[in-house]
Amino acid sequence: MKQNNEERQLTKAEMEIMNVLWEKAKGMTTHEIIEEYPEPKPAYSTIATFLKILTNKSFIRSRKQEGGGKTFVFTPLISREAYTNRVMKEVKSTFFAGSLKSMLSFFAKQEEVSDEDLAEIVEMIKNK
Repeated sequence: MKQNNEERQLTKAEMEIMNVLWEKAKGMTTHEIIEEYPEPKPAYSTIATFLKILTNKSFIRSRKQEGGGKTFVFTPLISREAYTNRVMKEVKSTFFAGSLKSMLSFFAKQEEVSDEDLAEIVEMIKNK
């Protein structure tokens, strides 16, 4: 059964590429994306394969670079905020029966939230 774009998730490797594109907030070539990776840098063919997968999953689009011959520029089709929102809604639905209260309670217990952070969070909630 084929998933629609709303159901698709990023793998860890795909997320690394998306993070580079989101951080730079501009279209990038394969070589420019590789330049942003720490050593050891992935092979060109590895990044090219993941860019093709991301394009097929409709997370990014590609266009030929002006005057670049066969060079393509890749840009995200979804913002980091929109993707994060989608994933967090899925987490809330899947693991917490749709309850924001249960999800926040879980993270508050698991993350050892300081009193200062907790007060700041409560203030943010009050001010929406």
